[in-house]
Amino acid sequence: MSLYNEWQELCEKERTEEEYNKFWNTYLEKEMKIYEFILDNHEEVVEGKLAELAEKFDMEPVVFTGFMDGINTSLKESVKLEELSEESNICLKVDFEKLYYNMLDAKAYWLYNLPQWDNILSQERRNEITKEYNRAHIAVSNKIGRNEPCICGSGKKYKKCCGA
Repeated sequence: MSLYNEWQELCEKERTEEEYNKFWNTYLEKEMKIYEFILDNHEEVVEGKLAELAEKFDMEPVVFTGFMDGINTSLKESVKLEELSEESNICLKVDFEKLYYNMLDAKAYWLYNLPQWDNILSQERRNEITKEYNRAHIAVSNKIGRNEPCICGSGKKYKKCCGA
């Protein structure tokens, strides 16, 4: 079984609420430390064998694969998660603007508010990315208003024609 499949099984495992919270809190704490490291060392590319990186960041290889699942869409070259093994060479060339956007999308406020972002993206640029994100997530309705002209072309108001 691939590490990625093991990660998915680990996530879906039946747990009590207490066990569930403990699992995810532990994971998110370790994830935050990795992101702090990546942001602190943003000019360096984090690379090495998956097992070595997992050990470096105090994670099991399966759990580090979960981290890879989360950061994968923010990498300049994505990784084929299903093919990952402990011997896989990992190269984390991060697109930091995309990473910030994806953190907004994941509603990971504990990550996109890290102070390390100050050294990478200006507050002005982060505000622009936030506006782009908000614009892309505005709810749009195609519903016809009651007082709009009817779509059948009769010239009547919708409420007096097809909407009656």
